[in-house]
Amino acid sequence: MGKITIGAFPGLVGSLSLDFAVKLSEAAVKKGHSVDFWVSSNGTMLSKKGQRAFKDYSVLYKTLEELFKTGRFQACACEACAEARGYHKEDTMDGWIRKSMDWYLASCYNADRVLLIGGE
Repeated sequence: MGKITIGAFPGLVGSLSLDFAVKLSEAAVKKGHSVDFWVSSNGTMLSKKGQRAFKDYSVLYKTLEELFKTGRFQACACEACAEARGYHKEDTMDGWIRKSMDWYLASCYNADRVLLIGGE
């Protein structure tokens, strides 16, 4: 199986691109691929701990927790984007890393496939 790097660049309001990117990651891991998952912009909020589930509202943190357990999934949030939104390293959910975009570019370099999802 191969390595897939997914960059999620969700829009500001009402975008389902982040949901799609997580579900695509889940499907790829289930098929035996490894996935490097990068979020920037408002997508960094996906890595914030203390999230709550609400009825009829997208909840992705449980899926991500299961993906981390597989050992074939790693996720990185843009550190500058997170800091700009007012949350810090100690606020980051277990399993996530925070780095500059260099992490994402390095992952793209040695990936079998690179997908960019979202954006304006």
